[in-house]
Amino acid sequence: MLCPCGSQTDYSLCCQPLHLGVAHAETPKQLMASRYCAFVMDQADYLLATHHPDFRGDLTREELSESAQTTAWHCLQIVDATVTGDVGEVEFKAWYREDKRLQALHERSRFSREDGLWYYRDGEIQPSPTLPGRNDACLCGSGKKFKRCCG
Repeated sequence: MLCPCGSQTDYSLCCQPLHLGVAHAETPKQLMASRYCAFVMDQADYLLATHHPDFRGDLTREELSESAQTTAWHCLQIVDATVTGDVGEVEFKAWYREDKRLQALHERSRFSREDGLWYYRDGEIQPSPTLPGRNDACLCGSGKKFKRCCG
């Protein structure tokens, strides 16, 4: 099965090793993609493990799992990713369906590396993006027009 992060790579060779703890994200961008994939695949333990403890608050596994089960994630678009030393930022759009309507979470996330491991810290919500036009390429990367695919 292709990895939900959109890499066009098999899940077993992409995000699964990260989810299983046999590999670790080498960049904030890779961690962001693996966290998106974890939301899609209801990997709440991974989401907690990669969320910096100082920024987690009272977030629970149950809340994360409930969110994963109630949201129909569609695709991930990484807009920008930067790294300066042990800090990084990733701007992304995570598209999902709610009430049969396609919407996006647009966020600029902050990450830090501690003891060689990257952690999600927090994020700043960005203005909601507009949907592609009917004749634009589909978000999912199928190569089809939006109106013929996910629109």
